[in-house]
Amino acid sequence: MFGYYFDLARRSLIRSPILTAMMVLAIGLGIGASMTMLTVLHVMSGDPIPEHSGQLYYPHLDARPLSSKDDKNAPDPSANLSWIDASNLLQAHRGDRQAAMAGGSVLVRPAQTSLRPFFETGHYITADFFPMFDVPFRTGGGWTQVQDEQHERVVVLNGDLARKLFGDTSATGKIVRLQDTDFRVIGVLNDWYPQPAFYGDTSGHAFGKTDEFFLPLTTAMDLKFDSNGNMSCWGSGGDQRTSGECTWLQFWVSLDGPTKVHAYQQFLEDYWRQQQAHGRFARPVDAKLYGLLAWLDHMQLVPGDVRLQLWLALGFLAVCMVNIVGLLLAKFLRRSGEVSVRRALGARRRDIFLQFGVESAVIGVAGGLLGLGIAQLGLWSVRHRPDDYAHLAQMDVSMLLGTLVLAIVASVLAGLLPAWRACRITPALQLKTQ
Repeated sequence: MFGYYFDLARRSLIRSPILTAMMVLAIGLGIGASMTMLTVLHVMSGDPIPEHSGQLYYPHLDARPLSSKDDKNAPDPSANLSWIDASNLLQAHRGDRQAAMAGGSVLVRPAQTSLRPFFETGHYITADFFPMFDVPFRTGGGWTQVQDEQHERVVVLNGDLARKLFGDTSATGKIVRLQDTDFRVIGVLNDWYPQPAFYGDTSGHAFGKTDEFFLPLTTAMDLKFDSNGNMSCWGSGGDQRTSGECTWLQFWVSLDGPTKVHAYQQFLEDYWRQQQAHGRFARPVDAKLYGLLAWLDHMQLVPGDVRLQLWLALGFLAVCMVNIVGLLLAKFLRRSGEVSVRRALGARRRDIFLQFGVESAVIGVAGGLLGLGIAQLGLWSVRHRPDDYAHLAQMDVSMLLGTLVLAIVASVLAGLLPAWRACRITPALQLKTQ
């Protein structure tokens, strides 16, 4: 039965090639523009670690004095923690796992004379970072909490940096000189680049290939390595990074189950009150515990211009669909004589409706295939933009299928009114005029 209606649709579309081409082009342009921006939004708002995101939480504590004012154009100063607060949360061990971290940049001094020293970005972290985020290792592994406490000079390299320094030979056990200090390589990651880089300071560059090394946080503090990211201070004097008046550290905790989440939320509120008793945390108790996806949404990682362009593209698709409705209505009503003859020969209204529905779907498939090509061209142009998320603009299988489904659904919906009007044609009146 479907083959019969498909053959009718094919013949009808061939009889009016210009009109058919106009409808396919309209759907292709609308679908292509929409799927380009939907794909960009999809890759930017996706779950960076779907296997564990349900257990990962970010504590939010605002230690600023009441006199501090928010600058709408600056990163949220309360998004990070101070050294004192991060250390206290670490030592409390209230989560299944917990880790403090900060981004950093160091000068790598290769042992090979063929390579000049170069700067590389990475993270200073605590021991639970690797198991908590299930970071994949190619060789070796991370360090322990004991090694954290002993401030050992060890390093974990990402795959790209390991290959750059040591080629195809194993880097585990080798010595890497960072700044003016030798570090022993204890592990090499399997090119781990979650997008967005949710664990770090997302007020900077959350997308793109960033971290090539991971050092113990305590060791980096001992050696006074520079840190990257937003540092907000409201006091003066002494070492700002170790004070309780500068926020610059990120902190994540792993909690398995709602009971532990509720208990940790209560612990944060009690901690706030405890600090108030010591003259800190002047603001009313407002401790928050964000899940991973909620935290990414709170940090608004998707730029406003991307959302605006998506709405504009969807609006363009709507305009295209309105034009398709008009074209299909003109096409179907022009065939009123054919419809009347078929009705007189015994065809039911639902047969006519199904015939025109299949014809609309065929137009949608053709428009969807054209839209795929236009979307790929649009994504190619996005990848050539200077934005840090541009290189992520790749269409996966789900978006490919979504493009075709959207095109078919849109065309079928656009054909509902024309098909219904065609079904309402009175055969007797049309046959009388023939």
